[in-house]
Amino acid sequence: MPILRTLLASGLLLVLGGAALTVATDGFQAFTSETARRLAVRRDPPLVPAVLLETQSGARLNLADLRGRWVLVDFVYTRCLSWCLALGGEFAQLQDQLDAPLAEDKLVLLSISFDPAHDTPAELSAYQERFRSRGHGWIAARPMSDEGSRQLLRTFGVTVVPDGMGGYVHNAAIHVVDPQGRLVRILDSGNTQTVAQTVRDDIER
Repeated sequence: MPILRTLLASGLLLVLGGAALTVATDGFQAFTSETARRLAVRRDPPLVPAVLLETQSGARLNLADLRGRWVLVDFVYTRCLSWCLALGGEFAQLQDQLDAPLAEDKLVLLSISFDPAHDTPAELSAYQERFRSRGHGWIAARPMSDEGSRQLLRTFGVTVVPDGMGGYVHNAAIHVVDPQGRLVRILDSGNTQTVAQTVRDDIER
């Protein structure tokens, strides 16, 4: 009898543990916070807040003004020597691969700095020039307020942690915002052809 009770108790714990894991991982789909972030966006696309930005030219841009177009968004800081270098190079490539929808004003590439105190318009412009920006369709900008920056990081699910050496550790991806201003998809960086084809499909759908 003690053995039977132990087996029953163990079985109950396994069932309860499995149920809890199913809930906690979105039916075993989300084993990481990044996966969970992407699943949440696909299930319930959040509306991107109408945050005021300052662009690389010093112009003011409200994110709400970009509605009506598809927008690819990445988050960077110009002193970064890892992820942001890769993302900058990819956005430059996407200017070529998505030349038609950019020229037709159906699409915008937008790099948003989460280090606005350092990333002045001059720094943002130099960041683009580093990757030989083609001069059209790619905007680099910084939020005009700390609250605006917090809203964007929260909405896009971007985590930024000081690394103790003057830089930051952060997650990196390419975020797709639809013409209604909703974050609808998060794509891996590292394969611009896949990103470009996904965006073309979205635009043509």
